[in-house]
Amino acid sequence: MHISADAALIVIDVQQGFQINDYWGPRNNPAADDNIALILEAWKKAKRPIVIVHHDSADPDSPLTPSHPGNALKPYVAAAEPALVIAKSVNSAFYGTPDLHAWLQEKNIGQLFIVGIQTNMCCETTARMAGNLGYDVFFVADATHTFDLKSDDGDTMTAAELSRATSINLSGGEFATVVTTAEVVA
Repeated sequence: MHISADAALIVIDVQQGFQINDYWGPRNNPAADDNIALILEAWKKAKRPIVIVHHDSADPDSPLTPSHPGNALKPYVAAAEPALVIAKSVNSAFYGTPDLHAWLQEKNIGQLFIVGIQTNMCCETTARMAGNLGYDVFFVADATHTFDLKSDDGDTMTAAELSRATSINLSGGEFATVVTTAEVVA
């Protein structure tokens, strides 16, 4: 894997509210935060651009609503010295403020690495849109995590199953190349 000198790291929704287990339920990948931190350090050391995205939920009961302490970024992400910070209220970082696509185009950035929370929600949606927009997308699956999810009809998929499905969707659908933290930091 070749990482461009100006490859952007997109860090999605690494917010304190995702630590509230009673709200979200069972999760996978307890190493996600450590892996995100390793990649952030590698990006800072290489002086590559970092984009921090945070979710401002419109649901007043969500721990990600702007008035809740859970809306805050986790400390290791808050200290990242990003080139750009995006606020969003939907699943894709491309529908946030300021405009991610316009900023990437202005900076002539064509390669993106995606990490964060939740694997199958905001991370996958952002990766799919990036792929459709023509970016060279790398999805660092072990630097993401998600939670078990129940459908309206009561069927449940575990966080591990959802993460596996995301990796298959992204790679099999040719939206992104799925990689590991070890591959990225090497």
